[in-house]
Amino acid sequence: MELALVILYSFFLLFIFGYSLVQLHLVFLFRSFKRKKKAFTSHTEVFIPTDSSPYTPAECAVTVQLPIYNEKYVIERLIDAVAQFDYPKELLEIQVLDDSTDETTLLLAQKKLEWQAKGINIQHIRRKSREGFKAGALAYGLELAQGQFIAIFDADFLPEKDFLKRTLPEFADEKVGVVQTRWLHLNENYSLLTQLQAFTLNAHFHIEQTGRNFGNHFINFNGTGGVWRKSCIIDAGGWEADTLTEDLDLSYRAQLKGWKFRYLPEVGTPSELPVAIQAMKTQQFRWTKGAAECTRKNLWKVWKAKNLPFSTKIHALFHLMNSFIFPSVVFIAVMSLPILWIKVHYPVYKLLFQVGSLFLISLFFLMFYYWTSYREDTPQSPFRFLYFLGRFFLFLAVSMGFSLHNAIAVMEGYLGKKTPFVRTPKFNIYDRKDTWKHNQYLLKSLNLITLVEGFLALYFLGGIALGIYLDDYGLLPFHFLLSLGFGYIFIYSIRQSMSSNISS
Repeated sequence: MELALVILYSFFLLFIFGYSLVQLHLVFLFRSFKRKKKAFTSHTEVFIPTDSSPYTPAECAVTVQLPIYNEKYVIERLIDAVAQFDYPKELLEIQVLDDSTDETTLLLAQKKLEWQAKGINIQHIRRKSREGFKAGALAYGLELAQGQFIAIFDADFLPEKDFLKRTLPEFADEKVGVVQTRWLHLNENYSLLTQLQAFTLNAHFHIEQTGRNFGNHFINFNGTGGVWRKSCIIDAGGWEADTLTEDLDLSYRAQLKGWKFRYLPEVGTPSELPVAIQAMKTQQFRWTKGAAECTRKNLWKVWKAKNLPFSTKIHALFHLMNSFIFPSVVFIAVMSLPILWIKVHYPVYKLLFQVGSLFLISLFFLMFYYWTSYREDTPQSPFRFLYFLGRFFLFLAVSMGFSLHNAIAVMEGYLGKKTPFVRTPKFNIYDRKDTWKHNQYLLKSLNLITLVEGFLALYFLGGIALGIYLDDYGLLPFHFLLSLGFGYIFIYSIRQSMSSNISS
């Protein structure tokens, strides 16, 4: 029994180590990109109709799709932003794909009339049912779309006026099927929660997307803030709603078909980060479960592909399975107390316990990964690295606190349990004086998982006590971070629940 536990423990440690090695390789690819940036710049040829353009107007027509479901707090600002794109009106079509069941629909109708009076081609499209959720709405709109290029924005995004002029030039290469831009954050400094979200998202967009794209590995359309070639969507099989991350799914199907993706780190698209912990949990659940579903659907197709190099398959493995990090953390964390007892009382397993050093090595690799990203966004100062260390370990603790919630989502995805697409509530929050407490889309936040998270905070406090009792302090920092992370998630959820119940 003890041996089986130690072997399982080692397996999850090895997965984390492998994941950290891939992240380290992405850092080196990113740094190579920075050194050879001229080899990966945008095309100088502007893919926009001019008197001297070799393209016909039909080849430059763009349809902007805005999939909407109950977004009364943010929809007006989104439509205003898109309607003001610096692009010929006769070549721009805006589809508001509205599945709303509340007053959002009335706000949309009023905005549509306002911009139509100014000559903007904006269509308010409603379906008979919300079948297929976001994927279904995008597929429905695609059948009606007049443009050869499809730009997509979620309700919480505010693209800049020159978005199309900065992204469409990449399509001069006829093999390019997608152009993705980097997410920026409208409310990064609203709270510690938003700061930590920005911390991890910045690393994804700085290091992962840039590194994979530069290394000719698979990347993903991030669901928003990007442009598709319409023929690419059709060739890849179209939008499918059998996973919660239709963007990741279509991205892999398109790249398996041979389409190229372009990631433009120099083009940023501002968006709003979730400010309430339940909104963030909703988003995390969808992302992690959807990634697991895409693993079931696409990973074997990648490994069977004969035209892909082995390095690309390895990157695809850890890209699709990155959410497996959460079940790994949960198992290692919960079993760390029994493992600590076995380590002290069964010295025969001493050699196997040395595998635990892989976790420490992995931690340093991940620290280097996030430090490389952090330097991109912060000015140089004598205390920059110290500030980063504080932010990194807070991020690590809170990520561990989310691990149970996300691990459940991942296991549901691997087991094929289907759940509906639940959108992330938006709040129209910019700074600390704004509040989400009367938002009608966020009412319930307490459930059994929240109570278990509170129990785990106490459980890992017990791990600290056990380490002191056994005079073995190797896991004490780990148990401290776990207790801090689960305690933070539990207390934050309780506080939000009390505020939501009062406001409702």
